[in-house]
Amino acid sequence: MSRDINNKFWDEELETLPREELEKRQLADLQEIVKFAYENSPYYKRSFDEAGVKPEDIKTLKDIQKFPFINKKTQRDTQGVGSFLGELAAVPEEDVVFISTSSGSTGVPTMSPFTKKDFDEFQDTESRWFWQIGMRPNDRYVHALNFSLYVGGPDVIGAQNLGALCIWGGTLPSERLLFVLKTYQPTVIWTSPSYAWQLGEKALKSGIDPKKDLNIKKIIVAGELGGSIDATRKAIEDIWGAEVYDFYGLSDIFGACAAMCEAKDGLHIAENHILVETIDIHTGEILEPGQVGELVFTTLRKHARPLIRFRTGDIGRIDNTKCSCGRTHGRIHILGRKDDMFIVSAVNVFPSDIEAVIREHNGITGEYLIRIFERDFTNKYAVEIEKNADNPKSDDEVAAEVTAALKARIGVKPARVVVHPDGGLDTRSEHKSRRVIDERTLDYSI
Repeated sequence: MSRDINNKFWDEELETLPREELEKRQLADLQEIVKFAYENSPYYKRSFDEAGVKPEDIKTLKDIQKFPFINKKTQRDTQGVGSFLGELAAVPEEDVVFISTSSGSTGVPTMSPFTKKDFDEFQDTESRWFWQIGMRPNDRYVHALNFSLYVGGPDVIGAQNLGALCIWGGTLPSERLLFVLKTYQPTVIWTSPSYAWQLGEKALKSGIDPKKDLNIKKIIVAGELGGSIDATRKAIEDIWGAEVYDFYGLSDIFGACAAMCEAKDGLHIAENHILVETIDIHTGEILEPGQVGELVFTTLRKHARPLIRFRTGDIGRIDNTKCSCGRTHGRIHILGRKDDMFIVSAVNVFPSDIEAVIREHNGITGEYLIRIFERDFTNKYAVEIEKNADNPKSDDEVAAEVTAALKARIGVKPARVVVHPDGGLDTRSEHKSRRVIDERTLDYSI
């Protein structure tokens, strides 16, 4: 199927569906997938029966609220039970053509299986996101993501299906990746926000000016919150002279489930594949669109392992109003992980808020580390930063400035700000950077 390269939509009919028609399609898919899960997944059959619900109870989209939640623990507890794929799976192993696994950062790694239809629809969605940010067949694209079991690895196929020239970079060392960027002059790259920024820094230090010596026009970032933090995104754009777009994905579902458009006002989520709810993190109460809470996803078309009311652990909100770009699929705004949020003096603190302050502040490198600890049975936090080598101010002056900025932005100041020289923090990583260290010993589950 040939496409007009001047049309900003990959699938204009789908992407601009009137809300009423979009929800009508969602309801039909929801009724089918709940029935399929009940009839084919041992876990869902047992879970629905115990909750006293049946597939035919789904008359409207809101009826999904009658059904029980699942979470990562559900996945871990059912994985490998009864079969290789486990009790959540709804197809036999011979129907599965691909599996990815989670990183295991919050527990035992969990696998995500795909039928051929699941996988093909996954890649068509990736093509849609690539097209949405302006990638076209005449682009050269470097996929600098991990291919080892990571669900984002195969997303490069979506770029190939679009017609772009694709370079399967994977997790190359920085020096090798910079060689690729200089030699092959690609126009688009996908990596993590922290690595995009660090790679730009390394380029400058090695005598390569990303703006003049390289040809990157667009940078896709994912895996960390930085791409949706204005200050971080601008810092990356300033180094590269390129547009930065944030993508969001879940190993539990598929690669990129949501992506920015040119408006950069949240990330359009593939609502033809995912039904979104927002709930209170403490009570599980359903919140209205626009309210901040934990995002809950129900897969509408993935058959290998349907996810019915999956608690993502991500805190955010969804905006269902029509975007200025013309797309009608809702936009999610992610604030952070429920696991990462901590409370200081009754204030909810997200690492993303701290990052925004650090990235905006002049005279420091932008690298940071957060330590959460206890003092007198209350939560405290400390921030470690790096001072630019040419910053004439004393460490105490820099610490005082950053402390004041954090207090103004977040509402509670850190117990201390520790200032290191440029390069003094061990936070730089080829992929995701570890920036939060929780030193507390008491149970602060929320």
